[in-house]
Amino acid sequence: MRIALYQPDMAGNVGAIFRLGACLGVGVDVIEPTGFTWSEKALARSGMDYAELVEVRRHVDWEAFVATVPGRIVLLSTRGGVRIDAAAFRADDVLLMGSEGSGVPDAVHDQADLAVRIPLVEGMRSLNIAVAAGIALSEALRQTGGWPT
Repeated sequence: MRIALYQPDMAGNVGAIFRLGACLGVGVDVIEPTGFTWSEKALARSGMDYAELVEVRRHVDWEAFVATVPGRIVLLSTRGGVRIDAAAFRADDVLLMGSEGSGVPDAVHDQADLAVRIPLVEGMRSLNIAVAAGIALSEALRQTGGWPT
């Protein structure tokens, strides 16, 4: 299982997701371009020393990323058709998160094998991307028996 970030806007969120991946033994894919200048210093602020402990794969664009995906692409989206508590995850899923400002374009949304949403209280737009990644990864690891021992 992996987390993929589609053109993320904020280094702080990427660093937090790197920390999540390091702590739970899950690699992170970053689909460029990013909305910030990539630097160890920018990512280390929120990822602390965990950022260097996660397997990170950077992809120059969407097509380069798709070419590396062995399993399903599971998109987390406010437009997802399946509630997270009804989704069936697989151990080789890649959990795709859209950019903080704009999500993913329709063409990317349409290529996802499964589009999942986290139900929110009426009137709320969305969760922080790192929080959503943690919720989705937790449920996926629970279902697949993938929690670290």
